[in-house]
Amino acid sequence: MNITLVFIIVAVLVIFLIIYRSSMGEQTYKFINRQGKKLYSKVAPYTYKEIKKKIKELHMDYSFQQYIGQVIIFAVGGGVVTYLYFYNLITSIIYAIAAVSVVPYINYLRCKRLYSEFIFEQVQVYTTNVIMEFATTQSFVKALEGVYSSGTLEDPVKSDVKVMIDMAYDNGTINQSLEYMNEKYDYYMVRNMHQLFLQITNEGSKDASESLENMSLDIDMLVEGVYRDRLDREAFYKKFIKFGLILYLMIGLAQIMLGDSYHQMLNLWYGQLLLHIIVIINSYFLISGTKYYNENVGAE
Repeated sequence: MNITLVFIIVAVLVIFLIIYRSSMGEQTYKFINRQGKKLYSKVAPYTYKEIKKKIKELHMDYSFQQYIGQVIIFAVGGGVVTYLYFYNLITSIIYAIAAVSVVPYINYLRCKRLYSEFIFEQVQVYTTNVIMEFATTQSFVKALEGVYSSGTLEDPVKSDVKVMIDMAYDNGTINQSLEYMNEKYDYYMVRNMHQLFLQITNEGSKDASESLENMSLDIDMLVEGVYRDRLDREAFYKKFIKFGLILYLMIGLAQIMLGDSYHQMLNLWYGQLLLHIIVIINSYFLISGTKYYNENVGAE
C-alpha cells in the first residue's frame, strides 16, 4: 500500500478521534453542568490536607495495596497500549511512567468528590434535625444545642454549629450566626432554612409548623434528587471511560487495514507524530472527563 495513502488513513483517524472526543467532552460538560446546577452546592474552601485527613477518618481512603494495584494497572495498561501503537519498548516505558504519574491526581479528585458528598450529607443532617428540634423547643438556639449534643453531626459541621451557638449567646441575636453558617455552607437548603427561622424569630410567628413541614419536604426532595443525580453521573462516567478505552484500541483496526504499511509508517517521523497525537488527545479527554465527574459536584 502506498505510504501516502497510509498517512491519509491515519490522519483521518486522528481527525475522527478529535471530533468524537470533543463531542464526548461537550456532552460531559453539558450533562454535569445541567445536573450540578440543579442539585449540588459549593463546598467550603477547606485545604486538601484537611480533606485527606477527613477521608482517612471515614476509612474511605485507598489502602496501600489498592494504591499499588492502581499503579500496576495504569503502568501495564499504558505500556501495553502504547506498545501496540509504536512497537518500541522505550516509548512504552515512557508512557507507562506518564500513566502512573496521573494516579495521585486522580486520587486527589476522588478525595475532593468524597469530601463534597460527605459535607452535603452533613448539611442535610444539620437542616433536618434543626427543624425537628425546633418543633419541640420553639427556640432556634435551643434547637442548635440539641443537634450539637445529639451526636449526629461530625466535624467540620459540628464545630461550626458550636460556633453558631457561641455567637448567638455573645451577640444576643441569631443574625450573625446565620450569616456565618450561610457563608461557610452556601447551600440552597441552608439559606432557605435560615431565612425561615429568621422570619419566625423577628416576626414572632405563633404557628410555623406548616412552614417547617414544607421546608422539610423541600429538603427531602432535594436530597432525593442529589442521590439520583449521583447514580446518573456514575453511570454516565462509566460509559465515558468505556468509549475512551475502546478508542485506544482502534489502532488495531488501523493495523488490520494497513497491514505491513503500518510498520513502514512507523519509520516516518510524521507517522509517529500522528500516533502520539492520537494517544495524547484520547488521554487528555479521559482525564478531563474524570475531572468533570469528580470536581463539578458543587454547583447548586
